[in-house]
Amino acid sequence: MAVKQTGQLSLAEAFLGQKLAGGSSPLDRLSGLVKWYRFEKLLNPLRDGGPGRAAWPPLLLFKALLLQSLYGLSDRELEEALGDRLSFRRFAGLGLEESIPDHTVLSRFRNLLVGEGLMEKLFGELDRQLEKAGLILKRGTMLDATLIDAVSAPPTAERPSKDADARGVRRGKGDFTFGYKAHVGVDEGSGLIRTVITTPANVNDTVMADELVRGDEKAVWADAAYDTHARRARLKAEGRKPRIARRPNKHHPELPPRLKRYNRLIARRRAAVETTFATLKNRMKLTTIRYVGLAKAAAQVTMAAIAFNMRRWAAITG
Repeated sequence: MAVKQTGQLSLAEAFLGQKLAGGSSPLDRLSGLVKWYRFEKLLNPLRDGGPGRAAWPPLLLFKALLLQSLYGLSDRELEEALGDRLSFRRFAGLGLEESIPDHTVLSRFRNLLVGEGLMEKLFGELDRQLEKAGLILKRGTMLDATLIDAVSAPPTAERPSKDADARGVRRGKGDFTFGYKAHVGVDEGSGLIRTVITTPANVNDTVMADELVRGDEKAVWADAAYDTHARRARLKAEGRKPRIARRPNKHHPELPPRLKRYNRLIARRRAAVETTFATLKNRMKLTTIRYVGLAKAAAQVTMAAIAFNMRRWAAITG
């Protein structure tokens, strides 16, 4: 299959890009950090140019989807940005005069990633690069979860929802979310996401907790939603410190002062995980799942985690 030849920026284009960006932009720094050829090896089997057209290089399309996650863009907004933002073109590998992949190409490529089950492999590849760079500290893993709205409306008595996988959950008076939940394990100290799992919104936080633990950390930090005697005992037996906030039970409805102080210390240490969600939701606009179905929801969240870790890598080393 023919493959489009892209990325041949002229000397003038490269010079212009530096002048417009005021030197090295965050995207330029990121381009120099990541070993892209390792991602290319995973992506190369994906070739989709559509009927009668040359295929776009998969790495170029992957970089485009990273830009989409970094800046919280829809497929059409991404197409427009690739057309008029020089920094986006340089990052993706598009020359100034070259055509750009349209939103249908980007959508098909995302579907290919989901269909081939490549998202976890791509996330794992970046994790290996971050570890080799010495950025993952392994002092501890902070567990938490956040709700993300579905793009589809919830079901009513008259009609079902268009998203059969999304679920509703009520948290507090008048607080209702219909959608999905992103469960994450964040490396203490570096703030990098080490594990990410997406479920319907009604799955309890504690259900996915054990799958978020990597096994090489020295401690596990979590709020009281994750507290079980069995989990604490298992972590101790495995040589990890269970830094999990305690919660009252029917035998002890009121925590003693000692455990209340302990919980405050836990909350103080694990508060850093909120920065992760603030970046994902406020800066990267991961507030709505743009696509229908759990598989595509998980792909969007995992791509956001990859983009987040790349952003974090550039920030740590910049």
